[in-house]
Amino acid sequence: MFRYLSKKQWILIILTIFLIIAAYFILPVSIPLLLALITALFLNPAIRWLQFRFKLNRKISVIITFILFLILIGILGTYVITSAVTHVVNFTEKAPSYVNQINEKLIEWESDLDHLTEDLPDEFVKQVTDGIEDNLGSFSESLKDRLELEKIASFVGKVPQLLVSLLVYLIALFMFMLELPRLKTKVYNYLTEETAEKVRFMNARLSYVVLGFLKAQFLVSIFIFIVSLLGLLYIAPEYAIIMALIIWLIDFIPIIGSIVILGPWSLYMFITGDVVMGTELAVLAIVLLAIRRTVEPKVMGRHIGLSPLATLIAMYLGLQLIGILGFILGPLLVIAFNSAKEAGIIKWNIKI
Repeated sequence: MFRYLSKKQWILIILTIFLIIAAYFILPVSIPLLLALITALFLNPAIRWLQFRFKLNRKISVIITFILFLILIGILGTYVITSAVTHVVNFTEKAPSYVNQINEKLIEWESDLDHLTEDLPDEFVKQVTDGIEDNLGSFSESLKDRLELEKIASFVGKVPQLLVSLLVYLIALFMFMLELPRLKTKVYNYLTEETAEKVRFMNARLSYVVLGFLKAQFLVSIFIFIVSLLGLLYIAPEYAIIMALIIWLIDFIPIIGSIVILGPWSLYMFITGDVVMGTELAVLAIVLLAIRRTVEPKVMGRHIGLSPLATLIAMYLGLQLIGILGFILGPLLVIAFNSAKEAGIIKWNIKI
């Protein structure tokens, strides 16, 4: 098979392998820049709309779009961070009482266990009891240790680093928004006319796919948020809005998703004796998980031009190979490969 490959195809294969290896080491440390580029691509249609609709030059259109984007994330970020910090501080202050409630309930269970094991051998009962007590003790100490204010303070100490990343992201976003047309022109200058035409086709396809991908993620996330909000308004109205927002953000984490919030919450309700609320939270967690795993591949497949099975495989393999970022890049790489084939950049016609 390899002897039929031309020199140009060999160069393309070697270049692709080199780019994949480079991306494996560079991508994890360049997430703010990558997010800035993706955001710039996402906002570019709005910039072009302002240019053609109001006859503005690109710089003015970029400034208007950038300011509106800052206002939007500023309002959302301020509300989410303020609410989250308030709830975290309150939860941390009440954490010892929560641990005591759990211990009291577990001691009650242990007392019930003693009545049930009256007829069993004393050595067996002692081993079981000692094991339960050891596990409960280590669990309580671990929980108290994780909920100490010093631990939260150490996390707060990382805020300057996060602010630097945010600043880099915003600066890079503004620069990408300004430079996108010139960057595209520079790339085309290194290509022959035939190759440039193929790349233009591939770029148009990828632009459509990227927008479709972001649109699909947005639609799924809005659906998750609405279901979470409605469910929590019925289960726990006082925490509904902030917890729905947190679940909406956490749900972007592949495989884990909203279960990481609703699971422990439901378990705590069961332990403290509130079986009804615990059951309701567990049902909500299962519903959200089913929505994410069922709807996401179908919605994304429809918007990015892949079948649900191909989308699911690409997301899973990307996740396993390079982590959360691969969950996004997996389907996009498959689309890029298919677009390159359609454009004639990659000629892959193998028969066995």
